[in-house]
Amino acid sequence: MSTTDRPHTLAIDIGGTGLKASVLNAAGAMVADRVRMATTYPLPPSGDKGLVKRLAKLVGKLPDADRVSAGFPGMVRGGVVLSAPHFITTSGPGSDVDPTLVAAWHRFDLTSALREMTGKPTRVANDADVQGLAVVRGVGLELVVTLGTGFGTALFMDGILMPHLEIAHQPFRKGETYNEQLGEHTRKEIGEERWNRRVTKAITNLDALFFFDHLFIGGGNARRVDRHRLGDVLERVTLVDNAAGILGGIKLWERNHLGL
Repeated sequence: MSTTDRPHTLAIDIGGTGLKASVLNAAGAMVADRVRMATTYPLPPSGDKGLVKRLAKLVGKLPDADRVSAGFPGMVRGGVVLSAPHFITTSGPGSDVDPTLVAAWHRFDLTSALREMTGKPTRVANDADVQGLAVVRGVGLELVVTLGTGFGTALFMDGILMPHLEIAHQPFRKGETYNEQLGEHTRKEIGEERWNRRVTKAITNLDALFFFDHLFIGGGNARRVDRHRLGDVLERVTLVDNAAGILGGIKLWERNHLGL
């Protein structure tokens, strides 16, 4: 393989339902098929059954890379996990919170753990932020919403990633958060029709908050969104493929996107 396509980036997408990874060349194209394994619970960060060990098993199937990027479903600052809402539960979203897992994940340095695991330079960010890096156009105020195991958001101004906001855990309706009302656990309980009504209300709320120029909707449940419900906002909405969670990995290494 030509050296002109280097550096290669091992891009990891950590999700509440699945762990996915591939290796990207300098242009952002995959040089190996994506690999995936289910996310299991309970899931501490370390230990024999922890996230890092599971990721080591997953990426062992991929070719060598020069650097690593990872998207994580929670608040990440400076590569350190400040919140891990899925992974502090006993058996996944909707189940009880385990105080032992809360303590284990508190300020866990995921960047250092993955750097030690791979022996490569590593960057970690929120998963919606990483997905957004792959899809935004770089014009105006662009909002990214991910609909999957939970509800994620990322905000960009003229292509620059803004500081991450955990909108997912803010009040939405009936005393519950966006995450609780729109996550996969709830979608299965209430069905597509009611879930789509909530998605439409959420988008209306976010438009009133941000006055976004464009909205990108990604994540595994983006394909379930009923576009006809979106009304006047539809012309400012793009549904994006879930593979963006991996493809944004290379952008995490481009400082001009990160406001650094």
